[in-house]
Amino acid sequence: MQVFFYGLFMDETILAKNGIKPSNPRKGYLNGYALKIGNRASLIPNKNERSHGIVMTVDSHQIQALYAEPSVADYVPEEVIVITDANESIEATCYNLPEELLTGTNPSYAQSLLALAQKLEFPEVYLAKIKKMMD
Repeated sequence: MQVFFYGLFMDETILAKNGIKPSNPRKGYLNGYALKIGNRASLIPNKNERSHGIVMTVDSHQIQALYAEPSVADYVPEEVIVITDANESIEATCYNLPEELLTGTNPSYAQSLLALAQKLEFPEVYLAKIKKMMD
């Protein structure tokens, strides 16, 4: 299945530590979603925003096991359309935390996400949004 990751799960080494072997990673974005970082990251509907991430092919059983972990068990799957850097539209599943469960702040998570987003060469305007969440 195609899965759109936008937080630290974009890092294939983190996925590998969780027993997931993704394939065919492609950078892309979702229109109509804003990145928010509470204790963890989530995407919140916002018609004026764009959120960047990586779409990968992942075994459906592996992804179900990943999101059964207690730290991410509240995330729910949502079907989205990812626009890749090659301008392809791909149907994918994106796991998001319901907005009412998105609480707190996590500057350390934001810092780790910023480092990963820089490594992935996401647009500067997007990196600036992540930097603001480090305060």
